[in-house]
Amino acid sequence: MFEWSDTDIIMRDTVRDFIDKEIRPNLDGLESGELSPYPIARKLFSEFGLDVKAADAVKTMLDRERATQEGTSDTAGKRSGGGLGDIGAQASMAVAMVSELAGVSIGLISTFGVSLGLGAATIMSRGTLAQKERWLPELMTLEKIAAWAITEPDAGSDAFGGMKTYVRRDGEDYVLNGQKTFITNGPNADVLVVYAKLDEGGGAGADKRDRRVLTFVLDSGMPGLTQGKPFKKMGMMSSPTGELFFDDVRLTPDRLLGETEDHTGGDGRDSARANFVAERVGIAVMSLGIINECHRLCVDYAKSRTLWGGEIGRFQLIQLKLAKMEVARINVQNMVFQTLERLKAGKLPTLGEASAIKWYSSEVATEVAMDAVQLFGGNGYMAEYRVEQLARDAKSLMIYAGSNEVQITHVAKGLLTG
Repeated sequence: MFEWSDTDIIMRDTVRDFIDKEIRPNLDGLESGELSPYPIARKLFSEFGLDVKAADAVKTMLDRERATQEGTSDTAGKRSGGGLGDIGAQASMAVAMVSELAGVSIGLISTFGVSLGLGAATIMSRGTLAQKERWLPELMTLEKIAAWAITEPDAGSDAFGGMKTYVRRDGEDYVLNGQKTFITNGPNADVLVVYAKLDEGGGAGADKRDRRVLTFVLDSGMPGLTQGKPFKKMGMMSSPTGELFFDDVRLTPDRLLGETEDHTGGDGRDSARANFVAERVGIAVMSLGIINECHRLCVDYAKSRTLWGGEIGRFQLIQLKLAKMEVARINVQNMVFQTLERLKAGKLPTLGEASAIKWYSSEVATEVAMDAVQLFGGNGYMAEYRVEQLARDAKSLMIYAGSNEVQITHVAKGLLTG
């Protein structure tokens, strides 16, 4: 059975110290938007040496790919993970870090998680050597921030079928038009990975839902690209989210990931689906962090808050809430641990399994957080008490990375077609 290693525990405790020193004192500013999350994310990476490790890993990967292309490498095909080492060996430390951060600010996690786990990861998995050299060194160290743009006003859960953003060929170039919404880092991103359908004509009878989806990389400031202001949100308030507008944005072929419309790994749908798995498993890690923090705060409150001459923890209804939190904590932690075991064995969850993990963990995290607000009573409804923010953040996880209603369809589809 998987358990936290001594190294994981050291990482967890060190992250807690960073949180107490750098994040909690600035939490109000982050939540209000007065403070940008990016300097704190960069400081986190710097203090833990993650920026240096990322720079070294990218250099090693690029050097190996160059050697492979030049025919001078003896290691081609012998290592997996895109040259970044064994993901399973690193995953538990990452989970320990992310779950701790989630207990204080899932918005902060979202800012660098989307930039690295979706934006940079898509370039890494589908880009040419030249494209990786162009964008990855600055993205992987958080010197630059990426956005990953697929969602549209009429294409959320039906991301591909309802997609209206399109590109058309114009000589050797492409011209991009359309709109994206709910884009994490959208207002501030330096690099934007954008999914769009290829308009190949075909007349009124052509089925637009089935058109090929291509993936392009844009840079902030390009003519015709507008990055909207941050939305005001219910939760995840420390993560800037906004709209993107494309008005005849001219894209040269070197901005098409893979630099071919006929990518060997499929079209943009395939890269997006691979990202969905990672994103939905990540929701479970954030859910675990919220549950852990609610659990800790509620146990402490039940021991210290008095009513009718005694601690409220002696009342059975309070004990029931605490016991349900403990069951939720064990269940979600076991889901995370099982996934870590599979990663260590080189296996990834299927889309249906990732959807099940996301659906359950986000739902139970929201139940725990709402029970925490109830346990705190009037204090729980006040912004000064942490459980109010945790409840808002937890609710966002039921929508983020695909609404839970859609996750149910993926779970069922996986069962019926398996």
